[in-house]
Amino acid sequence: MKKFSFFLIISLLGILSSCSPKTSEKAISSVKHAEWSKNAVIYEVNVRQFSKEGTFKAFETQLPRLKELGVDILWFMPIYPIGETDRKGTLGSYYSIKDYKSINPEFGSMDDFRDVVDEAHRLGMKVIIDWVANHTSRDAKWISTNPEWYVIDSATKKPVTPFDWSDVAKLDYSNTGMRTAMLEAMKFWVDETKIDGFRCDVAAEVPVDFWDNTVAELKKSSPDLFMLAEADKPELQMKAFDMYYSWNLFKLMNDMAKGKANTDSLRSYIKNELNRFPENTIPMNFTSNHDENSWNGTEFERLGVQAGQMAALTFILPGMPLIYNGQESGLKYSTGNNTLLAIFNFSGEALSVTFSDEIKEGIYEEFMANVSKEIKKETIFELTPFGYRIFYKN
Repeated sequence: MKKFSFFLIISLLGILSSCSPKTSEKAISSVKHAEWSKNAVIYEVNVRQFSKEGTFKAFETQLPRLKELGVDILWFMPIYPIGETDRKGTLGSYYSIKDYKSINPEFGSMDDFRDVVDEAHRLGMKVIIDWVANHTSRDAKWISTNPEWYVIDSATKKPVTPFDWSDVAKLDYSNTGMRTAMLEAMKFWVDETKIDGFRCDVAAEVPVDFWDNTVAELKKSSPDLFMLAEADKPELQMKAFDMYYSWNLFKLMNDMAKGKANTDSLRSYIKNELNRFPENTIPMNFTSNHDENSWNGTEFERLGVQAGQMAALTFILPGMPLIYNGQESGLKYSTGNNTLLAIFNFSGEALSVTFSDEIKEGIYEEFMANVSKEIKKETIFELTPFGYRIFYKN
């Protein structure tokens, strides 16, 4: 989580309000976050689309640039061989996995991936990989060797297809043998490639007790393992996962850009939404990801003129900001014990505003303006329509 004095000043038609997270008694997660995960920025890597070559080798050349941008954690979308049976499209979906312990040959070799992990570690970055525990491809190795590990459709006698995902087969978590094999497959990547954690696809579709037991086992040999759940389920955060998807914030930002929500909705999110989850857990804030970019349009199509403003907001609110494959890097100064003053104008009118609450006065640097400014309680700030200004001091 961010470590700075928190002031979020939200302006709407000249009304100035200070918001801060509500505190109340609630459950406390037993998860111990790795020190390196604090104040971190996470970057989602879509290898196929990251470069013209679409390989690990091509991606590796960009590691210094990403480090310079302020990226701390690299999350690789699935890097495994893709199923061919009922494949969607020519290339197929990353999330239709044929073999949990192999590399998709279009990206390179296992050694190529190890090289990326080693170089990322040398530069001070961490690496997590996508893990799909809910299902495999319909021609996965497990289907031929252990068909009893799947949920079988009584009519077709074939593995069940979850939702409308016609290229995958649902795994059966009542089978202890399958659970053991899943744990062993995850251990393989931790032991053989020295990755630092997993982003777990549709984590809420897998029993909570599996995650609790599996993560406990993995942490026996890798205590700093970092776990991200693609879910909005508080129970997952109690013992297993460090971070969850802040879907409600994402939806709220989209609604605000469409005029379907306002700053009162944002105040409510800040004061109430975070309290649904256990103390000591991390929301992941984002304006885009691979699903949204593929199915619902880019952040520019969804957020319009507010795309930059909302991206900045994801770096200001409590949590960890996500940068999706190719998105511009955001605020890398929100670290340490800095004081941060953030002023957002969510109206279509230019505004002149002042602080209504007490602030820490002094000399601040303005982000992206490269200027210093003395700030006092009575200081007047000029804001453009849908604009924002961010000031920080050490």
